[in-house]
Amino acid sequence: MRFYYGEQMPLRILDEGEFWKHQEAEHTEVIRALVPNLEPPFVQALKEWEQALSRTQATFVQYIETAVRGGEYLRPEFYKDVLKLVQFALEESEQFIVLLNQLGTESEALKHNPTAITVLNHIRRESEYFIGIAQALLYRE
Repeated sequence: MRFYYGEQMPLRILDEGEFWKHQEAEHTEVIRALVPNLEPPFVQALKEWEQALSRTQATFVQYIETAVRGGEYLRPEFYKDVLKLVQFALEESEQFIVLLNQLGTESEALKHNPTAITVLNHIRRESEYFIGIAQALLYRE
């Protein structure tokens, strides 16, 4: 993500967050589809994560709507709220990666599915990419 968006920066990070939370939610479905014999506790965990990630995505959409409607008249509190949401989303992605790592080490069904292992590693890298974007916004200065 580039930082030359100026006034559009809050909208840009909100767009990124909305996109990546949608991706992460879809990734839970991809894993379940690729590993049809996945152990029930992992299936349940992925379903719960799908719902949580979708809720976060919906929050990003609400903030986007606020930013678009508010235009240049957004209060400073809104920007603080955006940063809080980004921080939450970053931490959520870190926890999602914990589940992905757990799947990779503990799921026998996944261990015997080379395609699923490759996809799992790709999904992890995408979540790490979002974390990098969020950190760049939160920790710049």
